[in-house]
Amino acid sequence: MDRMPRTIDTGSENLTCEVDDGGVAVVTMNRPERRNALTNAMLGGLADALAELEVATDVRCVVLTGAGGAFCAGGDVKGFAEGGGAGAGASSWDVGVHEQRISHKRTAGVLHRMPKPTLAALPGAAAGAGLSLALACDLRVAVDTAILTTAFARVGLAGDYGGTWFLTQLVGPAKAKEMYFLPERTSMETALELGIVNKVVPAEDFESTWRDMASRLASGPPIAYRYMKENINRSVTGDLETTLELESTHHRHTGTTEDHREASKAFVEKREPVFRGR
Repeated sequence: MDRMPRTIDTGSENLTCEVDDGGVAVVTMNRPERRNALTNAMLGGLADALAELEVATDVRCVVLTGAGGAFCAGGDVKGFAEGGGAGAGASSWDVGVHEQRISHKRTAGVLHRMPKPTLAALPGAAAGAGLSLALACDLRVAVDTAILTTAFARVGLAGDYGGTWFLTQLVGPAKAKEMYFLPERTSMETALELGIVNKVVPAEDFESTWRDMASRLASGPPIAYRYMKENINRSVTGDLETTLELESTHHRHTGTTEDHREASKAFVEKREPVFRGR
């Protein structure tokens, strides 16, 4: 009998987190009246939730999504205008920079480096920091009517949450500069061609598609995924020799696991393997 999803308290009414019995954790930005624009409470809740999910033994895949037909509009521009700008609030410039560095590392940084697959499910627009968080995930699935935009230049900001780095890795520096300097709305057709998203589907197939992908990831080999992700992440800034060294160590290590022996046996027996993370 399936158990009820486990709920994680994020400390924010605008951010929910549930873990199903298949090992999929779904984190939902839930502020639809503002297209899930981020607040400090939401970012703090996301950081706390990710810290728990990263080490939770019953979690094998993390999905980040948005409620109400949008992914995330990024920073709350209306709030910026009312409160004196994005840099207002901290007791000093140095404190503000330090606080943002911590937030970057605990959200986008964790989505990128955590030893579990992360998936952004985009039911609609992803803009500014919202786009950055989507790019921080390993994979992205989007509804075909969604749009992407960096948006920062429109409000006189340089960009945050790693978007400049993630986008440059995906499309190259010239295209990334174009998308930041001239923040047009990027369609899903173009995003798919550029490799920014992995899969684009009609609205009626959206939820079943990302849930199926998340389920497949959660049932996959967690130890192998951990080292695949590290290999690929470090290859971005490393050279071939470094990658070969990492692969040698990680491949041999995964070859000693119970999961590898189970998968080899399942292959011979023509059945699906059951991975236990051992």
